[in-house]
Amino acid sequence: MESTRYERGLERLREVDGMAGDKVIASLADISPDLGKYIIEFGFGDIYSRPGLTLQQRELATVAALTAMGTAQPQLKVHIAAALNVGLSRSEIIETMLQMSLYAGFPAALNGVFAAKEVFALHEGS
Repeated sequence: MESTRYERGLERLREVDGMAGDKVIASLADISPDLGKYIIEFGFGDIYSRPGLTLQQRELATVAALTAMGTAQPQLKVHIAAALNVGLSRSEIIETMLQMSLYAGFPAALNGVFAAKEVFALHEGS
């Protein structure tokens, strides 16, 4: 039996983000449960479940994009943790942020590196 987009997405979300993904979805339950459903179904059920890129490649691209945006610190922190969770190294994450300094500017790269510093510290404590 084929799984639904929601089931496939929830499974992939947990594989990538662990408990952090569940917390994000739970935080939306009282204000916008539909947004949580869309994140699960489209983001993880459709996009993250596609063939063609590994989970590491997907997370590296996501970290790069969120770093370049410079305005999505909470989401960047979740995806830095996810990047570590799927096997990326701290140096791969930091090098990606350094690369973004060329295209998105030093303020965006600085914000990314400081977000990474916080996430790395939390991972040392767990």
